[in-house]
Amino acid sequence: MKKILVQVFILLMCAFPAFSAEEKAADSKITIDGSTTVGPIAKAFAEYFMSKNTQLKITVAESGSGNGSKSLINGTCDIADMSRFMKVEEIKAAMDKGIVPVSHVVAMDGIALIVHPANPVKNLSIEQIAGIYLGKMTNWKELGGPDEKIVVISRDTNSGTYEAFEELALKKEKMTDSVEYVGSNGAVRQRVQSTIGAIGYVGLGFIDKTVKAVSVAEIEPNRLTILAGKYPIARPLFMFTNGYPKLGSDIYQFVTLHLSPKGQEIIESLGYVAVTQYKK
Repeated sequence: MKKILVQVFILLMCAFPAFSAEEKAADSKITIDGSTTVGPIAKAFAEYFMSKNTQLKITVAESGSGNGSKSLINGTCDIADMSRFMKVEEIKAAMDKGIVPVSHVVAMDGIALIVHPANPVKNLSIEQIAGIYLGKMTNWKELGGPDEKIVVISRDTNSGTYEAFEELALKKEKMTDSVEYVGSNGAVRQRVQSTIGAIGYVGLGFIDKTVKAVSVAEIEPNRLTILAGKYPIARPLFMFTNGYPKLGSDIYQFVTLHLSPKGQEIIESLGYVAVTQYKK
């Protein structure tokens, strides 16, 4: 059943011009919900669009990828921001309600491991990261750092970033019971910057001077390593719509802004990796 469902979904994706979202060519309101990782992109896009069209109102909520998917399925948002692809069961639930989820890859992102700036550890292997989050390593001295307990911070289980990290770094093994779960990228960063022994993971756009991003397998999380496919914990970021938006509509322009020079400029200014590369 799952195989058939995925095949049907792929066919729908390939035939996207035949499926158009039910919005007018000039929408007066766009409602967006979902990922806290994609949220900054959506907010910046919204600010740009509303500066060009004062009649257009765009609201952006950041309740997590899972809730963004639910909102699209339930018809309470026009665009679902997601830092992972929709699950088979989400696609089935959508199609059961007559919703045809169409994905738009708006940017690439790396999941960066961050520690307190005072922590001398600069690099971790995938095996060491897994050891930390599975509870096999509990003190920084085991990793060449100080004699300090490791305080392990994770995104909540409703987060697309959590699911991507669990798959890419932990091979879907269950995290240790001592992990602290928080509700957003910003909350992870805040917890790490205030706790010397903490480690957490965030989207690339949430790295700043208050925390230190460590290399993974001697590879730094940055635009070049992600574009080259070298950074081991990287993933695409999505916006999902119900069907392919009507050409020329505000929703269409919103979810395709990333393909323009302005969209690239916005995405890169936020620290993410643009899928287009215009000369500057």
